[in-house]
Amino acid sequence: MQSIKTIYKIGPGPSSSHTFGPMMASKYINEHYPDATHFKITLFGSLALTGKGHLTDKIILKTLGASKCEIIFDMKTAVEHPNTMIIEVFDNDTKVAQHTFVSIGGGKIEIDGKKGNVDPEIYPHTKMDDIQVYCNERHLRLDQYIDEVEDSDFDSYMNQIFKQMLKTVNTGLKKTGVLPGSLKIDRVAHALHQSAQSCSDIQDKNSLLLSSYAYAANEQNASGGIVVTAPTMGSCGVLPSLVYHFYHDQKYPKKTLIQGLKVAGLIGNLIQTNATISGAKAGCQAEVGAACSMGAAFVAYCQLQNNEQIECAAEIGLEHHLGLTCDPVGGYVMIPCIERNAVAAQRSVDAARLAKYLRNVKKNRVSFDMVVKTMNLTGKKLPIELKESALGGLAVVVPEKA
Repeated sequence: MQSIKTIYKIGPGPSSSHTFGPMMASKYINEHYPDATHFKITLFGSLALTGKGHLTDKIILKTLGASKCEIIFDMKTAVEHPNTMIIEVFDNDTKVAQHTFVSIGGGKIEIDGKKGNVDPEIYPHTKMDDIQVYCNERHLRLDQYIDEVEDSDFDSYMNQIFKQMLKTVNTGLKKTGVLPGSLKIDRVAHALHQSAQSCSDIQDKNSLLLSSYAYAANEQNASGGIVVTAPTMGSCGVLPSLVYHFYHDQKYPKKTLIQGLKVAGLIGNLIQTNATISGAKAGCQAEVGAACSMGAAFVAYCQLQNNEQIECAAEIGLEHHLGLTCDPVGGYVMIPCIERNAVAAQRSVDAARLAKYLRNVKKNRVSFDMVVKTMNLTGKKLPIELKESALGGLAVVVPEKA
């Protein structure tokens, strides 16, 4: 299993697989063919069906140069992976190269069937069951296990992730107006935050604050702002909202929150390794479901729950998102994505609270590993119409224009 750094990346929204991945593919082409005169880019599957809404074409044009690119949206040709793109490289009239890229989620790409910029496998375990046994034998907390494996600059890297999460939320809270695209959706993070300030009920106030932070991060993402994949850009509001809330409102120490982010990253890493974090491959259960699982583990860690309780929280967070579809209206990461992140942030807190008391009264019959396996199997059963294609679900029921 690779470093947790592969889960948390900083980059432009609105989609890790549809924006970040194609950007990395384009950068690869720039690096290897600096003298090329022009390019022909063909997008297939989900990249073709929802690429416009995800700004796929814009990030390619920006990276390779608008005057050099011809982009084709091929919505008919069947491909093995829904996030497939082919880039043909030309020197005047001569084609000098052709590469097939697959955006596998979280900003990662495969190049001609091989993983690009492969990170080394550094974790000795790939299953939570094995990690729990290892930690129990050595009396380690999950964060201590992580620190034992990761390299010397990991703390510095996680500090950057922490800062960017706070910055993304803070920037989003200040902005008003309408999000880009044909949906013409109003930004509401600022208004939600203002409403929270005048709320007298403490529980309602905290709920509104948390929701406003999730909206802020996701509105930044939807407008192409800088966000953190956690584990993806489509689910980038869950963890940052919790981090912001625990830091600014609940006054948790920064060190505790960063260690909690490490534990959340371990959860996301296990999901990525044993299933997928791509909505185009397994639906939104792989994105917001995974983010909720990570958020629940984060909350449980910060509340000083033990390793078993943290696992239970993560399991609850993912289990109750099983089967969740990815059906973006118009192909934009707005409906239902933004609101869905806010709901998942609330559910992260609930899952951690439930896990804390459940582990005191019963042994959990459903392990985290079981749920990850189930999510993967469920994703394979979902029809393509419900996996980031904008061909089913809300995408065909909700009109694109108000």
